[in-house]
Amino acid sequence: MSSTPAAKSLADIFTLTSAYSLGGVVLVAIIANLGARIFLPANSRRVDKYTFIWLAFDALIHFFFEGSFLYLSVFGRQVNTSTGPFAAMWREYAAADFRWGTADATVVSLELLTVLGAGPLCCYILVLLARSDPAKHYWIVVLSTAEIYGGWMTFCPEWLTGSPNLDTSNPLYLWVYLFFMNVIWVVIPLALMMDSYGHIARALRASTKTKTN
Repeated sequence: MSSTPAAKSLADIFTLTSAYSLGGVVLVAIIANLGARIFLPANSRRVDKYTFIWLAFDALIHFFFEGSFLYLSVFGRQVNTSTGPFAAMWREYAAADFRWGTADATVVSLELLTVLGAGPLCCYILVLLARSDPAKHYWIVVLSTAEIYGGWMTFCPEWLTGSPNLDTSNPLYLWVYLFFMNVIWVVIPLALMMDSYGHIARALRASTKTKTN
């Protein structure tokens, strides 16, 4: 991965914008947790509770955070020339991945699918979870596959070209913005996919066994 020629200290990198951006992520997680307490049945499985929290967090991030990026990156707009708190937040992230500041066509295309597709699908699965509807498992597999693929298509083109748009010169950019803020959209969807696959496979095997008896 590439890095800036003169690395700055973490004290120079971690700004007030860094603080309120990360604070916003924490606030979204708190709201998602409250949502699970309010909308899920009291006897829900622990896995379902954590799934609800993740999907509520996922939906809010897609709609508000990534939705703001999408607004700032279409019809001739771009983050680097925009004003306001969301523009400042995205410029903070764009310091680590320059493409997010310049309305990169690949990134914007993926975000169109994320905001307009994955966000509403998260909400639909939340409704299924609240109703204890087993159909949730199929849609969790669909959503998880899309999010893992989206993560791959966000970074694979960069890796294949030597990562010219990534700044890995300090721990905040490398481990918080580029690694942590992206790897959770791989690890958690993969775990949810495996759990839902287990439910679907067991149900189909039980159905087949019943028909053959």
